[in-house]
Amino acid sequence: MALAGITSAVTLSLGVLIKPWEGRELHAYRDIVGVWTICDGETKGVKPGMVKTNAECDAMLLRRVEQDFYRPLTVCIPNFKELPLSLQASLVSAGYNVGVGAICNSTAARLAKADDHRAACHAVTRFNRAGGKVVRGLKLRREYGDASRIGELELCLAGLK
Repeated sequence: MALAGITSAVTLSLGVLIKPWEGRELHAYRDIVGVWTICDGETKGVKPGMVKTNAECDAMLLRRVEQDFYRPLTVCIPNFKELPLSLQASLVSAGYNVGVGAICNSTAARLAKADDHRAACHAVTRFNRAGGKVVRGLKLRREYGDASRIGELELCLAGLK
């Protein structure tokens, strides 16, 4: 995946959070709540029977994260680019997973705007449900990860001074 010109927050989020937690499926499938999904958790425009190559998945993921998640977060959180890189990456990852609107309207965004970085990191952990139920994998992703993947909270807090 060519990352020239891509922000550090996007690069960190993709490499450390999004790709490891989403996994890659080249054939469309239904996720745990029944939404058609492909590649690295992509749901936009996915139809049954779709197939993508690794190169198509890489390009789609990079484009979507930069344009549809990172950029909108810089609008709804005016000081986004000044936040610690680890908090930016955690918010981008959470936004990719739950939707940028949910993050923009969240307690985490309000706290980030107020420069309460530690509290914003912890607030992201609230997005640990699917279909109204706490999901172990989402809880791990939002908090301290597992044996092979770092969690959003763990990364977020590690980057604070």
